Amino acid sequence: MFGIGSTELLVIMVVALIVLGPKNLPNIARTLGKAMGEFRRVSTDFQRTLNTEIELDDHERRKKEAEKEFFDDKAKAEAPKAEQSKADGAKPAAEAPTEAAGKNA
Repeated sequence: MFGIGSTELLVIMVVALIVLGPKNLPNIARTLGKAMGEFRRVSTDFQRTLNTEIELDDHERRKKEAEKEFFDDKAKAEAPKAEQSKADGAKPAAEAPTEAAGKNA
């Protein structure tokens, strides 16, 4: 605890007992304990809030990466289909006049 050994802590307690007196020491110890408990609760709440915000940012980053990857893969998959449909669409148009000419003959 704060780099204080058991001997140093005992000396601090004895000095506090002598300086503050036996009447005031329990009240001061109680007040100090409540303050430390409140500090611990506030620091835990602060740490929990930070962790939640970090997880939220990480989730948003992963979501954007996944969307980007999904839409890039989808665009890559659709590109050959679009090229093929353009190529297929051009063939019937080129063949149509020859078929019409064959029917007329």
